[in-house]
Amino acid sequence: MPQFTELPLSAQTAYAQLLEAAVTAEHLRALADLPGSFTPKTVRGHKYWYYQYTEPSGKLSQTFVGPDNEAVKSLMARKVMPSSMASLAPLARSAVVLGCTEVLPRHLRVIARLAEYGFFRAGGVLVGTHAFLAYGNMLGVRWRDADRTQDIDFAHAERNLAIALPHDFHINTDKAIESLALGLLPVSQLSGKAGATYLNPREPEFRLDFLTTCHRDGDEPFRHPQLGIELQPLKFMEFSLENVQQTAIFAGGQCVVANIPHPARFALHKLLVFGERKGAFATKAAKDLAQAAALLACLHEIRRWEVEEAWEDLLGRGKGWRERVSNSLTALHKRYPELEALHWLHL
Repeated sequence: MPQFTELPLSAQTAYAQLLEAAVTAEHLRALADLPGSFTPKTVRGHKYWYYQYTEPSGKLSQTFVGPDNEAVKSLMARKVMPSSMASLAPLARSAVVLGCTEVLPRHLRVIARLAEYGFFRAGGVLVGTHAFLAYGNMLGVRWRDADRTQDIDFAHAERNLAIALPHDFHINTDKAIESLALGLLPVSQLSGKAGATYLNPREPEFRLDFLTTCHRDGDEPFRHPQLGIELQPLKFMEFSLENVQQTAIFAGGQCVVANIPHPARFALHKLLVFGERKGAFATKAAKDLAQAAALLACLHEIRRWEVEEAWEDLLGRGKGWRERVSNSLTALHKRYPELEALHWLHL
């Protein structure tokens, strides 16, 4: 049975337009996107105007508007310019009507709040099923098995990425989650420290997981000082977080630009972790295999060379990597025999 169906050209075009507009809006956020007010300042006898607003974190900030002249007054009278983010609403609705896949509104609210706080600008990546759903829109297909999930998975490349961030760059991801007022609380470790998972005790299936790459000092959650969050190391995550892509995540007329793994690396990472799922995680293992199969079948038709490159990279990472993916390939070919003919899925 086919793992996907191709979206009509109109839907593919709508998504491409939405992504382009969303990325542009992200880089050109107008003052109209920020709730606040104009305030004057006199500097050396000259009057200047600033726009004062409160950041999502609660920090009061100001943006320079211009000197006290007719052009600036006219700009303020019009309440600056139309919101660049508000203009995305009709594009997002059109994409959904034409066949693109949207996420659950409550989940978009979480993703959007982290985006507002700067999580994705700081190298954060959306992973898991939400990334898989986004690949459908990116690749111009609709997945046959596109079951929604109640958990949202995020990742960050590794602690060393903090070196690339400005020394004064800090966000408080804990505060971002708290500000949602969704009852999400950090799950404590046995040590009593906050863990890398948030859940609502009344809805334990609704949870947020924050992941990172494994390091020599063990698999204990790592506190990222500039992100203000605990990150749980996961095996092979570094493979998935190379060559990260941007995508548009949308629902109910709202749209957010988020980072997601490269689709080929995401699919092969699913094969790597498949064998790591034990006991109670058997259901997740089956989902890993299904998502890998769907992505690999789709990419074989439209971006075969990308899988070939990622596959060669994986095989070159050592015996342990090859052994794990070999076991997963056996299960993949048994459940999805049509994939056995794909030559880059053989050791």
